[in-house]
Amino acid sequence: MTDSPAPLALDALLTHKSLLMVGGKGGVGKTTTAAALAWRAADQGRKVLLVSTDPAHSLADAFDHAIGNDPVCLAPNLTALEIDPDTEVDAYLERVSAQMRRFAGPDQVRQLEKQLRLTRQSPGAQEAALLERIARLIDEEARQFDLLIFDTAPTGHTLRLLSLPEIMAVWTEGLLRHNEKARKLGKVLEHLTPGKDLDSPMQDPTEHAGADLDPRTREVADTLLARQRLFHRTRRRLSDADSSAFLFVLTPERLPILETRRAVSSLRDNGIPVAGAVVNRVLPDVTDSPFFAARLARQNRHMEELSDALGDLPRHHMPLLEDDVQGMEAIRQFAELLA
Repeated sequence: MTDSPAPLALDALLTHKSLLMVGGKGGVGKTTTAAALAWRAADQGRKVLLVSTDPAHSLADAFDHAIGNDPVCLAPNLTALEIDPDTEVDAYLERVSAQMRRFAGPDQVRQLEKQLRLTRQSPGAQEAALLERIARLIDEEARQFDLLIFDTAPTGHTLRLLSLPEIMAVWTEGLLRHNEKARKLGKVLEHLTPGKDLDSPMQDPTEHAGADLDPRTREVADTLLARQRLFHRTRRRLSDADSSAFLFVLTPERLPILETRRAVSSLRDNGIPVAGAVVNRVLPDVTDSPFFAARLARQNRHMEELSDALGDLPRHHMPLLEDDVQGMEAIRQFAELLA
């Protein structure tokens, strides 16, 4: 068993960071924690954007307030939105379709639309569209808000969203290959990954030599290169420990502990700073019945496993509450416990 970790200074995170990703296994209180952190930061005067990327949205349920794909103001300094994956896929494919129509002949439009319909149902389509929306929010909304808090999907999904965007390059290449001008556009694809750039994710894509491309082909190249640069800026932002951090939420149970340990290791391997963990629903030291005595003994064993799994990662313990957390007042009370 490791030494006791440092306490997690949540107020310091809310004060000094501009990007906070809150993740964890489904059902551990991740959304409640993200909502409470957003409320507290807003109450302290920071202008906060709270974003849910989990397809099984529960942010609106937590606040007991309608929240959709467009930003909505919930309280002074607090704005929220729930990203709809289907809407993002449709919007992304519409942008692709509008641009590709400019380069496709009349006989190619039908084939293009068929390819886009197939793409909408393909594995990874939602993740790719979500990744682009998240990247644009991080890139653009930082100018309007002091703090962005992302209530992310369950851990495995989050790790896919944060992984390198090779899927975007493959997806885009598949669309371009359906154009009869693929031989010309092949030059575009060569310019997109100079020096095998995807093997060096933290390095900026170099300027492509577009002098040998005709104007229309160069426009396609510029669009794809702009998207690639967007993803690289996002990766650099997520890896900047001075401004960004990942916070895990888990309960003292075996499966959340195992998943969190793997996730922390993976994020660290990818250069994503992990600030700490909120251990939620911790039982009080009450043994007035055989049932609670057994539950408490099991929790204590899991706490030892948790200490071994997370090492010196700062932690904050939250007690098991008597009732569900729903509505602004309940979130405010939860935020006070977090503090």
